[in-house]
Amino acid sequence: MTRDDLARTLRGAYTVWYRDVLSLVRDKARLGSSLFMSVIFLVGIGFGLGGVIGKVGATSGVGAGTAGVPYVQFVFPAMLVMTALFAAMQSTLSIVWDREFGFMRKILVAPISRTSVALGKVAGGVTVATIQVAIMMLAMPLIGFGFHPLTYLWMLLLVILFSAVMTALGILIAARQKSTQAFQMINMFVMMPITLLTLGSFLPSFGKGVLATVFKAVSQINPASYAVDALRQISLGSRLPLAMSIHSAIIDSLILLVLFVVFAAPGVLLFNKQD
Repeated sequence: MTRDDLARTLRGAYTVWYRDVLSLVRDKARLGSSLFMSVIFLVGIGFGLGGVIGKVGATSGVGAGTAGVPYVQFVFPAMLVMTALFAAMQSTLSIVWDREFGFMRKILVAPISRTSVALGKVAGGVTVATIQVAIMMLAMPLIGFGFHPLTYLWMLLLVILFSAVMTALGILIAARQKSTQAFQMINMFVMMPITLLTLGSFLPSFGKGVLATVFKAVSQINPASYAVDALRQISLGSRLPLAMSIHSAIIDSLILLVLFVVFAAPGVLLFNKQD
């Protein structure tokens, strides 16, 4: 690829990215409803169940003593991941929507490569998800997290990486779909297990027995599990019990990076082959 081809690809990706971000800024209802749902999760689950569960990882029983992590702080990283998950996957719906109403055809006949369109869609989904999560992170000092700029920056970088993984997965699903109904049905089969497994991370422990062992094993194939695990370690630090971690935050990040390549490569390939 020559320098001119690279510049043309980047310009095309920027145009697609700008359109997706501009649609979010103009669609106040979309942004407001997403943030409202996040607030409902925070108040209902974080503070509601937090009053019953108390502290997670307390040395003298659940909620007893001074050790442990307040439940609202324990589930907050999972709420950030849920917000990024829905925002990133929802943004890829525009691919099918544009194709169904003919706008995608106008984009594809433009003098830009289809790869640049796919990359622009990934960047747009990542930006949309990151904006919503960044707004939600403003509430961290209100629920007891200290304000450490480097911690916030590291968390945002992880959110960007996880959003890229889920947007790439969304593009892989949407690349060959021709109707929003078909995309939503297939998307549901993919999103439902991921969502349920992510909701499982709201629990202080998986319990014991065969079902707990199966749940732990299945959680290993959920991309969101690694994002939640890394965000918890970064935000809670040494207060998080070691038994509640899957891997180190660096290993979690590397796994997410590998998953991005695994989803993005075939997604871009299929996108290039569409009619």
